[in-house]
Amino acid sequence: MSALDNPWHMLSEEESLFCDVLERLCADKIAPLAARTDAEGTFAHAQLATLAEAGMMGANLPEEYDGSGVSAPGLLRAVSIVAGACGSTASALTAHYLATDSILLGGTETQKRAWLPKAASGAALGAFALTEPTAGSDPADMKTRARRTDTGWHIKGTKCFISNGGVADFVVLYAVTDPDKGHRGISAFLLPKGTAGFEAGPPERTMGLRGGHVFTLNIDVDLPEDALLGTEGTGFKTAMQVLDNGRIEVAAQCLGLADAAMKAAIAYAKDRVIGGEALTERQGIRWMIADMGVAWRSALLLSLDAARQRDIAHATGGRFSLAAATAKLVASEAAGKIADTALQLHGGYGYTADFPVERITRDLRIMRIYEGSSEVQRIIISGQMLASA
Repeated sequence: MSALDNPWHMLSEEESLFCDVLERLCADKIAPLAARTDAEGTFAHAQLATLAEAGMMGANLPEEYDGSGVSAPGLLRAVSIVAGACGSTASALTAHYLATDSILLGGTETQKRAWLPKAASGAALGAFALTEPTAGSDPADMKTRARRTDTGWHIKGTKCFISNGGVADFVVLYAVTDPDKGHRGISAFLLPKGTAGFEAGPPERTMGLRGGHVFTLNIDVDLPEDALLGTEGTGFKTAMQVLDNGRIEVAAQCLGLADAAMKAAIAYAKDRVIGGEALTERQGIRWMIADMGVAWRSALLLSLDAARQRDIAHATGGRFSLAAATAKLVASEAAGKIADTALQLHGGYGYTADFPVERITRDLRIMRIYEGSSEVQRIIISGQMLASA
């Protein structure tokens, strides 16, 4: 690939080296575990430990908190590499990022110093608890309540579909502190593992990402005053900023998984001979390959644009919601089509667990749902367009 064709040309030399090392590490130590992790449904503890050694557990954090300090395009590339090796591992990793981003964006300096270095080293795994049974697409309708007590806070409620929730060392928990203020009455709290009154149900039996577990969390806890993340009433703002970041990381997962499916399909088509010629000699197959490539590169370019805007927004205090929603929508929709085409190209073999496209197709299906469904992204995009018209 020439420099002009390299979509990652904007990465620094250090970031490119980081990603090259990560790519080799994932190929050697994470990809070989992907099929077994999926089949057995075991949480990706070992894979996360491997990523911690490579500095990936803190890749979203600045160096002042022991993070890797990579740019947003660099993070996009790194997460896509992990996802291409194992979707479950990438899901658990990016759920951890949602928790640490919450502290980075909404916490006090004391809270950042207490939690982020541990999270960056892999010593503490995080979870982000926003979604509830009746408050998914509209977090402002959450029912979990936090009330002040003589010693701090009492919080009671239920969260669902919380990635890492039952295995995390800490949970960033969002709850209503003032029901009369709507979304301005939502606050965030730091909930350590082992807190009395905190219980996680068994992992949900999911279609894909079977090694990146999601849980229902039952909460009836007393927390000290300093468990409040940042200041009261700022939780919703923090959560929305975190989800802007997270949507680009979903796009990164989609890019990595779709790239793996596309490469598997091309390799299969080159090797598969029918009637004395390889599948790749047939025009119809070449068109399928072309369509996959165009869809993937279109998603990549929009994701890179969103990543660049993320860096600018974090430097200036702005927002990049439109770019993040666009990248998440396009990448998740494109990846689903790419995986389906890759499976189709494999024929009946693609429908078996002997080939990776079957697992990748299942892993990708949730991408159009979590961290804001495709429909929610369209609401965000249209709202921004109408507001600026």
